[in-house]
Parts: sequence; structure tokens; C-alpha cells
Amino acid sequence: MRALRTLIAASMLMLPAAVMAAEPSASPDYGLETIHVPGASFAGLARDDDALLVSDLASGRLYRRGPDGGLAAFGPVFPHGLDVIGDPTGPYRVARLGHRLVVAQGWTPVDRREGPLDHALVALDAGKTSVISNDFWNPFDFVAAADGLYVVDAARNSVEHLRLDGRRNTIVTFRRLEQRGEALQGLSPTEFAKGETHAVDAVPTGVALSNGRLYITLFGGFPFLPGAGKVVSVPAAGGPSQPRLEAEELNAPVAVAFDHNGAMLVLEHGTYDQSHGFAKGSGRLLRFGEGDREVILDGLTRPVSVLVWDGRQLVVSDLGGNLHFLRHRASDPTRK
Repeated sequence: MRALRTLIAASMLMLPAAVMAAEPSASPDYGLETIHVPGASFAGLARDDDALLVSDLASGRLYRRGPDGGLAAFGPVFPHGLDVIGDPTGPYRVARLGHRLVVAQGWTPVDRREGPLDHALVALDAGKTSVISNDFWNPFDFVAAADGLYVVDAARNSVEHLRLDGRRNTIVTFRRLEQRGEALQGLSPTEFAKGETHAVDAVPTGVALSNGRLYITLFGGFPFLPGAGKVVSVPAAGGPSQPRLEAEELNAPVAVAFDHNGAMLVLEHGTYDQSHGFAKGSGRLLRFGEGDREVILDGLTRPVSVLVWDGRQLVVSDLGGNLHFLRHRASDPTRK
């Protein structure tokens, strides 16, 4: 696959979000610009000095976006393809950790044999690739700490603490989520009765570390009911305490972060329909502060990651090959 720098130069310019097919819209407090790259399926986001790092599930590549706005590929081609439910799998997340980059690689594509990089945390250092650990089922996200990495395993329904020497211990394993029969009756009125409950996997997806606690998004398992997602937190040190509820009534939350004011940001993947899958334009970026929730970006289609770039700008990726750049207007020195 050609570098995305070439694709951008040949096929597109930076466009206002209003002209994009999905037409996302931002809160009046934010300006929005969107880059679209045909054929890409963007997932992980990270800052690397002045460069934006992006992982692409469609090509299995990592890309670096410099100050000039171009995207250039680097590093190895990671295993990529479709997983058992037909969604793209590959390098889910990337982050700078000291002198090396760390990549969370998803589970094995259905049309490939398992390799050493599958379901693994992988390090890139001076052009060399090494496996930190592949003792996961589906490591979907991670966050770095002084003593290693906290890794979300979306197939084990757990959060694991991984030291950089490969040692691992489980911080928490999530119980299945109970769904009310009333909420399920639209799927099958004869199978689900009022007053009954049905358990689905919690499916942790995103993780953030703040003030000694790990904040985890619980996506919820199939059939991905509206409002069934949650954000919970647990002590980073682990222990017997139960997860603390931080937010609920979310639509398949897929990522969590904290802005420079300490407010929690939650990215919703969207609402799900049995016939058509996740609804186009149903994804949102929410901001939680002072007990309120605010929609700061709406109309997204299958978003994956949110990155707090600095005190002024946020970046959101999605599986449709879009990078959405949100800039707070009050922080823009060019705004009069």
C-alpha cells in the first residue's frame, strides 16, 4: 500500500466536517476539521513530540502525521484483516513509552494462521520489533504507568497489569452485565419477558489512569443495547474493592480520557441495529464535568479513539478513515 501522504496529495484536501459524508457536528465551543483518507480504517492515536501517531487497521500500518499535515508510514506491517464477527483487527493502539513505541495488536484475522505478533503487546525500538507479551486474548487498549502497562483484554473481560519484563497479573475481571427483559423485547418478544434479566459480557474497551484509579469503558456484549454501556473505575493497585460506577446509560462506549481541566471524555461507538449494524452517525464524544454531561462532537460513524492533544485540541479517529480535529474556540488566539 502506498504511503498515506501520497493518497492525501492525490485525492483530498483538509475539508470542513460539513462536506464529509457523515457530517459530524461539534459543540459551538469547538471548531472542527476532518481529514478523510479513502480505504483507511483508523484506530489508535498518540502524540509523539509534535507528531501525531495513527494506526490503520485496513493496512496494518502505523503512520506519523507531522506539522506539515502529511501522513507517512513507518515500521512493520502488522497482521490485519477481519475478526470472527467481521470487524477489522490489527494494530489497535500505539503509544510512545520512553525510547520505544508500544503497539496493542488485536487477535488473529480469520483468514490467517496465528503468528507471534497476534493478541500481543509489541515494542518497536530503533527499527527492531519485539514481543513484550502475547499472553492476551484481545488487548484492545492500554495505558502506561511508572511500573508498566495496564492493558484491557476485551475478550477476557479483564484489566491486566503488564510489567515490561513480561510479567502479568490481573487487576480486575468484570462480571457479566444484567440487561432488563423489557429492553430486549424489541429483539425477540417471545424470548424475553418483562421482569426477567439477561446477562451479556461486559467487554471492556478503553482505559485511562487518573489520580491512582483506572477508568474503564464497558462496551457491553451483543446485542449492544442502547444505553447499556458504562464507565467504571478501580484502584490501579488492584485489590478486593468493587468497581465504582462513574457514568452509565452510554451507547457502546469505546474510549475514555481526561482533558487538561480534569473532565472525563467518553467516546461512544454508537447505537446498534440488528439488520444494519452500528448506525451511521450515531457515535458521540461526551464531556463529563461538575455532574453534567455535554455532547461536544456528534454524528460520528464508528469512532475508535480520542486523544487529548493539549489544552486546546482533541483528536478522534474512526473506522471510516477519518481523523477529526476539535479545537476549543476560547483557546484559539486567532479568534476575535
